[in-house]
Amino acid sequence: MKIPSLLSSALMGAVASARSMTPMATLAAARLAHRRTSGELVLLDRPVVKAGALAMGLGELAGDKMKSAPDRTVFLGLLARVMSAGIAGAALAPKGREGAGAAVAIATAVPLAYLTLSVRKQAMARIGQTRSGLIEDALVVAAGAAVVALATRRGHE
Repeated sequence: MKIPSLLSSALMGAVASARSMTPMATLAAARLAHRRTSGELVLLDRPVVKAGALAMGLGELAGDKMKSAPDRTVFLGLLARVMSAGIAGAALAPKGREGAGAAVAIATAVPLAYLTLSVRKQAMARIGQTRSGLIEDALVVAAGAAVVALATRRGHE
């Protein structure tokens, strides 16, 4: 099953709204599995960048459970979402439509960051920060992995 046109870019923007580093981490994992994107993704062809993206993705999952973790809508949180969603959205867009893919992913990620934050705060009030974060992690990582799996193809590096 193939995700149509810019839908995969929009879906990856939704993933970025909740976890800013997950789009890059899932694409790095896909590159390690020799999966290719339709759009250009030269950045993640470098081993050190792949390792860094995976480390940052794991670090974000751990850091999100800390009491001192900032809201995802603070300036740096939104900036990270814009960058990650833009890169991932471009990579998952059809060849030649990378700019549109980046724009769609960013336009999805930023407003949804406010919605996902609101939902998370409601969940935190009910079941606590750690449990709500673990549930959100599972949903977001699964969604990111599914989008990347459906939007990439086998290839050789």
